[in-house]
Amino acid sequence: MNKTPSSNRIHIAIFGNRNAGKSSLINAIIGQDVSLVSSVKGTTTDPVSKLIELIPLGPVVFIDTAGLDDEGELGNLRVERSKKILQRTDFAIYLNDITNFDKEKKNEFVSEFKEFNIPYISVFNKIDLIEKSKLNKIKNEFPNDYFISTNDSKNILNFKDILINHIKDGVKEPSIIGGLVKENGTVVMVVPVDSEAPKGRLILPQVQLIRDCLDNGIKSYVVRDTELESALKDLKSIDLVVTDSQAFKRVSEIVPKNINLTSFSILFARYKGDINTFVSGISSVKRLRDGAKILISESCTHNHSHEDIGRYKIPNLLTKHENKTFDFHFKMGHDFPLDLDSYDLIIHCGSCMLNSKTMKSRLMIAKKAGVPITNYGVILAYLSGILDRTLEVDGIMN
Repeated sequence: MNKTPSSNRIHIAIFGNRNAGKSSLINAIIGQDVSLVSSVKGTTTDPVSKLIELIPLGPVVFIDTAGLDDEGELGNLRVERSKKILQRTDFAIYLNDITNFDKEKKNEFVSEFKEFNIPYISVFNKIDLIEKSKLNKIKNEFPNDYFISTNDSKNILNFKDILINHIKDGVKEPSIIGGLVKENGTVVMVVPVDSEAPKGRLILPQVQLIRDCLDNGIKSYVVRDTELESALKDLKSIDLVVTDSQAFKRVSEIVPKNINLTSFSILFARYKGDINTFVSGISSVKRLRDGAKILISESCTHNHSHEDIGRYKIPNLLTKHENKTFDFHFKMGHDFPLDLDSYDLIIHCGSCMLNSKTMKSRLMIAKKAGVPITNYGVILAYLSGILDRTLEVDGIMN
């Protein structure tokens, strides 16, 4: 079974009105009945994600959404949920029912793709159900669109190739550490083991960085903070030390000034979002008033303990550092508020559980609201007094 996490997969979302054939298209592309299909309008009531291997592209997530023309109070809620999927969509398909074409709705939603900088294609389905003369007329009107029938397997195979080529052209996959450390370079990863560390395994950012080092021909060594000093003596040449943010201060005291030091969270800020924006957000910390409202947003959901970095450590460190009382609010997973006007600062996690598009959408929403945003690694480095050092790595700032 494919174990690639959802955050590392390209997210392909299909939008359109009810009964346009969105679920049928996913089934046809995948070659399995993974989405419920019915002639009854509104069969898909909530966004549904399907993790698959789209050969030869690789692991992807297909997201089947509810119809954009749904009606009534409940229907409007479904439409809003579908629209929220835009925040995590890497590539979009807008599917039109050629027998019941809604040009206004198509134009309206294409503007949403453009607002969120989402590459997309527009597709007309059910071409087997209309006269050839009418089909040709619509083709002439929309020469850049694609025309399919989900009942025609050969037609779908051709469309699949077209889709893959569009995704390759429109979606660029960045590297976590490529460009920061040269090929055959050496990276030391510092992984403290405390009550928050999952027994028997590493957490996702650590695993992903190890894999990214392998992909880029970089040698990686993993040690606890308690063995770091000994490890530095063992290795002749070290290009970069990457530490868990919670051990920033202790690790900084151990690592000589001539060796570059940063954190997993800062690397992920660069990889998933915009490190410049997160660093800029730090400048607002000194201006925070007593009682300022701060949103702490974490991408994963887990049980909390007294050592939880987002719920306890950052709030306690920030309160102590600024000698003020703040009003902290917490959101987890995809529960990110669209109305940010009441917040004075957003502190986001490293977003290892989110795809890059989701993080960039959140940065865009924060920018539109005029609310400064930073992330765990950047603020912990700032509170530890070593932010400047963690940003000295050549190429880390965009």
